[in-house]
Formats: sequence, C-alpha cells, structure tokens
Amino acid sequence: MTEPMYRAHVAVCAGTWCKALDEADLAEAMLAEISRRGLAEEVRVVRTGCRGFCSVGPVAVIYPEGIFYCRVGMPDIAEIVEETLVKGRIVHRLLYAEPETQRRLPRYEEIPFYSKQVRIALRNCGVINPDLIEEYIARGGYEALGKALTTMTPEQVIDAVKQSGLRGRGGAGFPTGLKWEFTRKAPGDIKYLICNADEGDPGAFMDRSILEGDPHSVLEGMAIAAYAIGAREGYIYCRAEYPLAVQRLKAAIAQAKEYGLLGERILGTDFSFDLRVKEGAGAFVCGEETALIASIEGRRGEPRPRPPFPAVSGLWGKPTNINNVETWANVPPILSQGPEWFASIGTERSKGTKVFALSG
Repeated sequence: MTEPMYRAHVAVCAGTWCKALDEADLAEAMLAEISRRGLAEEVRVVRTGCRGFCSVGPVAVIYPEGIFYCRVGMPDIAEIVEETLVKGRIVHRLLYAEPETQRRLPRYEEIPFYSKQVRIALRNCGVINPDLIEEYIARGGYEALGKALTTMTPEQVIDAVKQSGLRGRGGAGFPTGLKWEFTRKAPGDIKYLICNADEGDPGAFMDRSILEGDPHSVLEGMAIAAYAIGAREGYIYCRAEYPLAVQRLKAAIAQAKEYGLLGERILGTDFSFDLRVKEGAGAFVCGEETALIASIEGRRGEPRPRPPFPAVSGLWGKPTNINNVETWANVPPILSQGPEWFASIGTERSKGTKVFALSG
C-alpha cells in the first residue's frame, strides 16, 4: 500500500516549550479537524522538534507555501483548516509581526530570526518528525556513515574532521579531529565513545533542541566517530530532566538497530557499534567529563585531576572520546558535503556555525 501524495504538510512543533505553552495536543487536534473535513488523504500533519523561536510558540508551518503561524492555540485549529487548507487564504492575525512596524510576515524564510541563520547542527529540527527514521534518511541521513564505512579508512575520516576545523561545541573548543586521533592512537583494544548531553546551564537548550528534533544526527555522528577511533560501544549521558529527549533518543536507537545502522556488522561491513542511553540525576558537576565518566561507572560524580585525559584513560580506565551533542550533529554534514565546505564558514580559528540559546 503506497502512501497518499499529499498536497500540503502541516508541521506542528512538538518540542518541550511549545507543548508546555499549550498542554493540549495541537497536532492531534489538527489531525482530527483535517479528518473531519475529509482532507486526511490530502493533508499530512507532521510533529516536529523545536524551531527555536520559542517566544512566539506554539508554531505551525504549512508547506509547500511555508506559511508560518505563531502563538497557535486550540481555538485556532478550525480556522486554519477552513481558511488556509480549504480556501487557500492566510489567517493574518496568526502571522508573525515585526516588533517595530507590526508588518505581518507570512512565510518562514521572510522572518528575520530565521532568514539570517545558517542551519547545520539544526538542519532538520522543526522540519522532520524525529520519531521516524525514514524522514531523516529522506533528507540524506546516514549517507555520511555509509560513505565512511565503504569508501574511507578510519584515518581518512579523522583527517576530514581535522581539515574541517570543527572544534568541540561544549565550551572548551578543542579541535575535534585531534581529539579523535588521540583516542585512536591510544594503546588498547577496547575503546569507548560518549556523548555529553548533560546540558545544565540555566536557559541553555541547544543540545535539547537537537536531541528532541533530530536525534539520528547525533547517532550518525557517533557511529562515524566510533569507526574512526575503533570503538564498539558508546553512551549518551542525558539528564533525566529531559524526558522527551530521552524518549526520542531511545526510539531512534531502536530504529537504527532495526535498519542495521547500529549493532552488529553495520551496513553489511565488519564494523559493529552499539549505543545506550545513561540518564543523569541532574548533578550540574556531571557536565564535566571526568565526573560524567564516574557517574556512568556508578560512582559519585566528582571530577578527577588530569592527566591522564579520557583519551588515554577514561571509562573503566579505557581510552574514551567525549564530545557534546552539537559537536556530534555537525559530523555527518562534514563528510557528506566535504570538510572544505564546512571550513569556508566561520572565523579563521573556529570554523562552522554555533547554536546559541537566548533567554530571560
């Protein structure tokens, strides 16, 4: 049975903030109204992750026109369906208004908040349904992993990341490729990979947005790194206060295993890599990498002196590579589009883009 060819898609934000603003399930209500009007075979409702412009949420974007509706509530659903999806008219009162001129901007790309952005780590957030691996694959997902496993040596993968100029996005800014190289060259047959998703700074939701809106980008980045450094096992350390992120990560891991993108003999190669989620108890100190390692091991999360650094002696005393969520999400596009493309963005000493959270 083939899926209908929809004439319109309604992307409804199902990120934490938009859901908190309106406890009702807007996507479910939209779907119910669309079905009531007999449009279920013509219009598809997509639950997406966060679009970033939380101050005007909840938001819904109607494609293919890209009509951007903000502060959408339950009473607006019937009007959106009637006016826009049935009659093809814009509901002007739900459009974004410029603060100074109050001019209404109907389309997503016209809004200054979005038009000035170059989205790499956030490339899929607010666009795809994060619960469906097929939507990630449809936008080029796991192509970079396939490229790495079938056409590149581990050393070539590391060289590409080094050439890109990618630095760790967790704060320290250490060159990512160099970090991978240290771990690969460290003696030992057992090596580990860790994603630091213990985002504890007040008002910071960069990692949360990626985990909730595009978890597969993190899984793919980690699988590529595991191949490069020789790791067979990895952990995503995510704070338990991010229940939606944890839920979507676990679902993404299960789907990736089902598709042969995690687990044994990935994509039919000799490379095997498995991932599991470790939920943190909310200790701010566990954002520091050695405290995070101690927590995964079941000990009190306390930092230890360095050296030795985790690349030499990390999880259970084995060589371990740790990067944060945003760093991992940048890896697949670097391999897909080339390190030169990534290096052409940013400053002389810090390439690429950086996600920022502004609050208060």
